[in-house]
Amino acid sequence: MKLPDHECPYGLLAKRMLEDAHVPFDDRLLTSRQEVDAFEEEQGVDATPQLFVNGERIGGTEAIASWLETQAA
Repeated sequence: MKLPDHECPYGLLAKRMLEDAHVPFDDRLLTSRQEVDAFEEEQGVDATPQLFVNGERIGGTEAIASWLETQAA
């Protein structure tokens, strides 16, 4: 999420974790509160960021960190 007055620190962390692990990803940047609300409602989640792999939701930053650990094993 990148709004004019705020950039989500969790989104930045998620991107950095994926980049550090050399995991390619598409970034769906949400640029308004309405986009964030619509995404959260559509996906049935209450926070962003959310990682999806092959259409399966992995989750937010903690879930991304756990997922990356399983990928390294």
